[in-house]
Amino acid sequence: MIRSVLRMGDPRLLRVAQPVTAFGTPELDALLADMRDTMAHLEGAGLAAPQIGVDLRVVIFGGGTSPRYPDAAEVPDTVLINPELLALGDEEEDGWEGCLSVPGLRGWVPRWKRLRYVGYDEHGKRLTRDAEDFHARVVQHECDHLDGILYPMRVQDMTRFGFVEELFGDNPPPAE
Repeated sequence: MIRSVLRMGDPRLLRVAQPVTAFGTPELDALLADMRDTMAHLEGAGLAAPQIGVDLRVVIFGGGTSPRYPDAAEVPDTVLINPELLALGDEEEDGWEGCLSVPGLRGWVPRWKRLRYVGYDEHGKRLTRDAEDFHARVVQHECDHLDGILYPMRVQDMTRFGFVEELFGDNPPPAE
């Protein structure tokens, strides 16, 4: 089922989400199905449970190429529950981001270039993967939602944050 996505200003987006304690449940399966349907419908690169009003540490991302990100490397289809992120080095990379919860806007956001994420899949199996570039950016963006952080909170130069049309005219960059 396609769910409504909360927009910036909704206080539920600012909460720290709760850990998942039971895997393989009908409730978790239904949540993941709704998240997949919603992300596909909106052509997103990822989605966090808090974005649809569910206060759990669950994100999904990837699943092939998207028309919204034609130049981005493919990100593996991933369910990541109770994630932990670890930077692999000090190198950061700036890039344009957008968000389904912040429609019509883009911002220039610094992110770790390389990271390792650890968590669980939908069956409770431990998942560890290294990521870099766009893949790493998507993971960081989605996991920020679990801690009540929206990407505009990470924008350091407000001259590089605004409405897509005003910033780019008819040539917007791909963004989260």
